Amino acid sequence: MSDVVAAEQLRLFIERIERLEEEKKGIADDIRDVYAEAKSTGFDVKTMRSIVRLRRMEKNARDEAEALLETYKAALGLD
Repeated sequence: MSDVVAAEQLRLFIERIERLEEEKKGIADDIRDVYAEAKSTGFDVKTMRSIVRLRRMEKNARDEAEALLETYKAALGLD
């Protein structure tokens, strides 16, 4: 009996994961559409992606990453 219960529970987990994966794909498609729309109005998508990535970071991590980038740029004479 417990094998049947475990199999049913496993099936339910798998179905939930599959449903969430499908939702994730739909959201990814929506995000891609927004970037395409922004690009068609003249925005630079690469820069937008960088901004989104930076906004996801905590302020102290963002400050540290920006300081490190500035240090590397200075070392390479890019300033």
